[in-house]
Amino acid sequence: MPQLVMLIMDDPSKSDDVAAAWIEVGVTGASSIDTYGTGHLWPGETRDDLPLIPSLADLIQGRHEQNRLLFSLVRDDFDVERLVAATETILGPLNDPDTGIMFTLALGQVWGLHFLKDVK
Repeated sequence: MPQLVMLIMDDPSKSDDVAAAWIEVGVTGASSIDTYGTGHLWPGETRDDLPLIPSLADLIQGRHEQNRLLFSLVRDDFDVERLVAATETILGPLNDPDTGIMFTLALGQVWGLHFLKDVK
């Protein structure tokens, strides 16, 4: 079953280096999106400028810390552990704070990708 590999990087300036490392270990294509986390909103982090019922725009407004989401589809036989190791050479150990979060999701069906066309 193909997998979706997702990496949320705390330091977006390293995204080009991580993408290059992914290509070196066999990822054939990846996409990235600038993201903003809401971790600053949890207990201990308060803002006094929010309305009583805030919208999502209200929550992320004024947020200066940006993250980057890098993601790719890979075949079920892809060596994801090697991909994690390549990622950690750039970001450092993902179990350390302020590096990133990486995970995979198994996909039931995928349309439109030729390298996955023989995967059921």
